[in-house]
Amino acid sequence: MAIKKVLLLGGSGYVGTYIANRLSQRGVEVTVPTRRRERTKALIIQPNVLMPEANIHCPETLDELLRGQDAVINLVGILHSRDVQFPYSHDFAEAHVELPKKIVAACKAAGVRRLVHMSALGASPAAPSEYLASKGDGEALVMAAQGALDVTVFRPSVIFGQGDAFLTMFAKVLSLVPFFPLGFGHARFQPVWVADVADAFVDCLSDHTTFGQRYDLVGPKVYTLRELVDYTKSLTGSRARVIPLNEGLSYLQAGLMWLAPQPMMSPDNLRSMQVDNIAGADAKLPPDWQPKALEAIAPTYIAHNTPKGKLDSFRYRAGR
Repeated sequence: MAIKKVLLLGGSGYVGTYIANRLSQRGVEVTVPTRRRERTKALIIQPNVLMPEANIHCPETLDELLRGQDAVINLVGILHSRDVQFPYSHDFAEAHVELPKKIVAACKAAGVRRLVHMSALGASPAAPSEYLASKGDGEALVMAAQGALDVTVFRPSVIFGQGDAFLTMFAKVLSLVPFFPLGFGHARFQPVWVADVADAFVDCLSDHTTFGQRYDLVGPKVYTLRELVDYTKSLTGSRARVIPLNEGLSYLQAGLMWLAPQPMMSPDNLRSMQVDNIAGADAKLPPDWQPKALEAIAPTYIAHNTPKGKLDSFRYRAGR
């Protein structure tokens, strides 16, 4: 079946914007529900993108949004909650468990078989963090719908690229402070470029071989958090001193940052980092997966204001 109309939930977020752009370029009509349409002007101007104001947590609204769609992509996720409950708080349950359950039910009711779902690398009901445990339960719900629906689940590692909240955040902080306290510097990641993630979601829509499959989305190389901070530091030319924190101080720092109106870190994020964010030996990767290296992309947006960054950017654009 040709995919001509896609309901993109969470489409106004970072990854969603890339996916919406790619679908739009392919002539696919994309519906991106949003609670505040005026905050998503970058997507409003895209051809083939519809942005109705809607509460996607309302089952009746979901039913209405699904009418006439060929596929649903669910990207909805949260990183922080003001409550702390185990295995996870109401906020995590609503976004990562209850919403996927409602989406599956709405797909069945509307006769929309194709569902592509974003989970997270390390997601498991037994994971130590609320984020990963709730993602694990949501992933299990979606995979259990295979047969009644045609489902594909993607589990990305930390995502980087132009406009990210990862390396860009490191770069901003390193440029402002004389020292950089770093907790859990030993945590391991396998960063993946946002454009590669977007391509995986879009390319799988009509690929029958991906039905019922769960794929890890990872880059070609594993790094510790300390290595990533040091690399970002070298790109920016920062002279900030990176100071390792022990576990106790790491949780104290995360707790204080968690109190900010828009927290960059929380204790639950540190609990997530207890699980290596890398693909295991038995990981299943998408067909023809050839992700770009971090070193090929990061200089084009992290160091673009430095002489070396500009040269690297020119080289990248020239394919050198």
